[in-house]
Amino acid sequence: MSNVTYINALGIVNPLGVGKKQVAQNLFAGSQAGMVERDDLVLDRSVWVGAVHATLPEIPSSMHKHNTRNNRLMLMALHEIEDDILAAIERFGSDRVGVILGSSTSGISDAETGITFKVENGNFPDEYDYAYQEIDSISDFVSNYYKLTGPAMTISTACTSSAKSLASAKRFINAGLCDAVIVGGADTLCGLTLNGFQSLNSLSSEICNPFSLNRDGINIGEGAVAFIISKDEGAVCIRGIGESSDAHHFSAPDPTGSGAIKAMESALCYADISSKQISYLNLHGTATLLNDAMEGRAVSQVFGREVCCSSTKPMTGHMLGAAGASEIAFLWMALQEDYAQRQLPPHLWDEEIDKDIPELGFVKAGDKQDAGSELMMTNSFAFGGNNISVILGKG
Repeated sequence: MSNVTYINALGIVNPLGVGKKQVAQNLFAGSQAGMVERDDLVLDRSVWVGAVHATLPEIPSSMHKHNTRNNRLMLMALHEIEDDILAAIERFGSDRVGVILGSSTSGISDAETGITFKVENGNFPDEYDYAYQEIDSISDFVSNYYKLTGPAMTISTACTSSAKSLASAKRFINAGLCDAVIVGGADTLCGLTLNGFQSLNSLSSEICNPFSLNRDGINIGEGAVAFIISKDEGAVCIRGIGESSDAHHFSAPDPTGSGAIKAMESALCYADISSKQISYLNLHGTATLLNDAMEGRAVSQVFGREVCCSSTKPMTGHMLGAAGASEIAFLWMALQEDYAQRQLPPHLWDEEIDKDIPELGFVKAGDKQDAGSELMMTNSFAFGGNNISVILGKG
C-alpha cells in the first residue's frame, strides 16, 4: 500500500486575511496590513503583533466549555472546508476520521479575563470555565463539533506544534488507524505569551526584521489553519518530513544548528531527493539574534546560497503553535498556479547584512518561481531544541 499522503483541502485565517484566496493575495504581495501596534498586552509598553480582526463564528451554546477565541479561530478555518470534512465523514465513517491539531495557548486569553475578574471582584464570572485553558480543548472541540469518534489529540510542542500535527497524522494514516485526518492548529494573542517573551527580552521594538544586522526580536501573531489529509490523490502531496531534538537549551537553539541540519537532511532523505531539487525554503526566521544566526548557518550548510528562501513572519508575526501548519499552507499555495501565479513569498527586511550569518538567497518582491518548480520545504524550530522540516510537492 502506498505511503504517499496528500493535502486535500485547506482552510485558513491569520493576519494576512480570511480564506485561501485573500491570504494568498496578501502573502505574495508582501502585505503587512495585519501587523498592528497594541498597548494592552504587555505591561508598560506597546508591541507590534499580527492580529486577526475578522468577526469570528460563534461556538454553539451547548459547547460552552469550548467557547474560546482560540476555538473560534479554529472554527473559522474549518468553515472554509466544511463540505470537504462532511464528505470525508460520509465516505469513511466518523470512526475513521481523526483530529490532530497543534496549539500552545489554547484558551488562555479567555482564562486571563476570568482571572482578572476574580482578582478585582473576589470570584470568577459566571461564564468562566477552567476548561478554557486545557491544552486538549481544540481537538476535543473539533471532534465533538463534527461528532467524530476516531483518534483525537492535541500536540503542544511550542513553535512546532501544528507542523508536528501533520507528521503525526501521516503516521496515523500509514498505520491504518485513520483514512483521513483533520490537521492544523490555532494560537491566540494573549498576555501570558507576550509577557513571557518580554521577560526573555525577545520582543521586537518594531515590525520584525529577520536575518538583518539590526534585528532585535520577534512579533507574536495569531491565526488558525485546517487541512484534510488522506491517501486520495490531490494537487499537493507530503513528500518528506524530518524531525529532530537537540535539547541544547530550554529557550536557546544550538548555535551550530546541528538539530536543524538533521531535520532538513532527514526530510530530504525521506523524500529521496537532493537539496538542489528544493526550489523554495520557508525559513523559521523569527528575527531573534540566536535563532536567525543558527538557522542561517544550518541552511548554508545544507543548501549553500542556492535555494530561494524567505521568512514570512514580518507579515503574520510568529503564530507559535499555529505557525508550522500556516507556513505549510503557504507552500501549498505557492505550488499552485491558481494561488501563486508563479510568485514566491517575499523576504521583508532592511537588507542590512549581518556578516556573522552566511549569505542566503532571499526572495525579493516580484521574484518568480523557476519553471518546473515542484518541491518546497519549510522549517519550524521550537524551545527545547524541537525541530521539524516538511517538504511538499506537486501531486
